[in-house]
Amino acid sequence: MATQDEVRRLALSLPGVAEDPGRFAFTLANGGRKRAFAWVWMERQTAKGPRAPRPDVLAIRVASVEASQALIGSAPDTFFTEPHYHSFPAVLAWLDMIPIEQLEELLLAGWMLQAPKALATAFAPNGTRAQSPRP
Repeated sequence: MATQDEVRRLALSLPGVAEDPGRFAFTLANGGRKRAFAWVWMERQTAKGPRAPRPDVLAIRVASVEASQALIGSAPDTFFTEPHYHSFPAVLAWLDMIPIEQLEELLLAGWMLQAPKALATAFAPNGTRAQSPRP
């Protein structure tokens, strides 16, 4: 199963990706802004309390809230959400539960959602923008 080192290796292998200094998050530039496609989950320890990083959980950008729900429904031991993400297109994944192949697929799909259209189209194996992977 996946580790932060594996996430880092896969994410940084994609064109234009940088790891944000000081935190486990991966971004690329699009339209003059940094666009995140994967980052460490910041768990709220108490109601309205500060959030703390959970290095064993990765948040990954997906195409829609429905795509997130489909992933959760397909593998509830691997994927989950929390109130902060209920209306945001991302899914939370336990790194020790996600197969490397699925992690790679999700990172690529998240990257393609955030990449400039020309870069995503040029990088896509079939020349089209990728969709979120099926659960």
